[in-house]
Amino acid sequence: MATTEPNHTTLEARLTAMIEPALQFMGYELVRVMVLGRDRPTVQVMADRADGSLITIEDCEAISHQVSATLDVDDPIPGAWNLEVSSAGIDRPLTRAKDWNRFSGHLARAETQFPVNGRKRFSGVVLGADDTEARMRLDDGTEVALPLDMIRRAKLVLTDALIAATGTPPTSN
Repeated sequence: MATTEPNHTTLEARLTAMIEPALQFMGYELVRVMVLGRDRPTVQVMADRADGSLITIEDCEAISHQVSATLDVDDPIPGAWNLEVSSAGIDRPLTRAKDWNRFSGHLARAETQFPVNGRKRFSGVVLGADDTEARMRLDDGTEVALPLDMIRRAKLVLTDALIAATGTPPTSN
């Protein structure tokens, strides 16, 4: 698997390979596929619109129908399963090099599978990525390069600057 692709387990990689071509044809980008649970697993599909506009409920419905049909035909998951489709959201995961570049300058948290410079958890400002590494300026001012294929999870931190940059109005309760 190319290092620019999301880091997946074997089942998630198979699901990604099944789902991604149809979503691309429909005008979407697959951000992440996760499978949670065992007895009745939940397949979580996170997507963006390829044109960069905000994803709508109708988009999620269209993706859900397509993914359901694909998984029903190919039947990669034995037994019953649930499907959840969503947008990546404002405080989105950083799964691809393009995500790290798009959100350069924003705060994020990352965790690696193995220690990098003696640690596995990192918090700081996203500096971008290339095909092999994502870069961050940590809270202590040092910079770190995290191999993309070693990142277990990475996510943007919700801040006023991120809300302003994504053009999403804050919700009031």
